[in-house]
Parts: sequence; structure tokens; C-alpha cells
Amino acid sequence: MWPAIVNAKCPKCWVGNIYANPMYSLSGQKMLTNCPHCGMTYEREPGYFYGAMYVSYAFIVAELVTLAIGTSILTGSDNPWVYTAVLLGVVGILAPFNLRYSRVILLHWLTPGLHYHPELSKGSETIISNLR
Repeated sequence: MWPAIVNAKCPKCWVGNIYANPMYSLSGQKMLTNCPHCGMTYEREPGYFYGAMYVSYAFIVAELVTLAIGTSILTGSDNPWVYTAVLLGVVGILAPFNLRYSRVILLHWLTPGLHYHPELSKGSETIISNLR
């Protein structure tokens, strides 16, 4: 499952892409509506990806706490502007990562009744072996 999550592959067949372009693309992140391999619809109902906001919030809190502690240890500064600049800069840089992987994790882990179906991957053994 981990290679499918890291490579943002369909949670049902682990072959089709979830996104049409790379994470840090100048044209933005375009999420596909259906899996190009098995045809699974990614947005199961209107507003389905609102749940990804909670996953993204958890990512941002973990990033901010880690960065604040790391900045404190590395600089030892008491100046709040140092923390503000570091935290806002890194959160801005990681925003595309948070957007993409909050949706991928919602699809793979937090969707009840959605499981991997190995029979849908038939004919794509080379792709799956490259993922592992």
C-alpha cells in the first residue's frame, strides 16, 4: 500500500494516477475525476474531499510543531519574527504536498468499504512490480 500512497495511485487498482500532473507544477494540481485504469470515481459524493481538510490540518500542526522545536534548538532565538518567517515560509513551500497527500490519505485510509482489488491490476504486473 505504501508505494501506491507515495506515488498517488488509485486505491482500488494501485495502477492509475490520481493526479494528472506533478506536485510542483506551474499549471497547478489537477485531480482526475476517474481512475484511468479501472474507472473508479475518486469523488464518491459532492463535498467528499472536505474531509481532507482535517488530514491537512493534522499535517500542518505536525509540521509547525516540528519546525518550531527545530528552530528553537538550532537558533536559540527568542525573536518571534524568526519563528514567523521560518514557519510561514516552510508551510507555504509544503502547501502543495499537504493538498495532494491529504486527499490521497483520505482515499486510501479513511474511505470505508474501499479496498484494493488485485484482479483489477491484471495486465499491469510490470507497473505494480515497479511500485513495490
